[in-house]
Amino acid sequence: MEYIRKDNSKITFTTILEDEKNATTFKHFKGKIYKILTIAKDSEDLSELIIYQGQYDDKPCWSRKIDDFFSLVDKTKYPDVKQDYRFQKID
Repeated sequence: MEYIRKDNSKITFTTILEDEKNATTFKHFKGKIYKILTIAKDSEDLSELIIYQGQYDDKPCWSRKIDDFFSLVDKTKYPDVKQDYRFQKID
């Protein structure tokens, strides 16, 4: 899959449903590791949601609007964070 961020940078990734063994891994700026399960649509406004799964503990699943998932870290709120994006792709 491919997503173009608001800063016009492009990110390509593989979801768990596309290829479980080779799904793309992401690191949240607070340190935990996640993989995207799939892209879903919100039933109310049809906006795109990322459904993602923590790769820790009991592997909890979460949802977040796609633009938020791929957004920049708020450096005003988190000035000490080194990572640029909320979820950074791990190569």
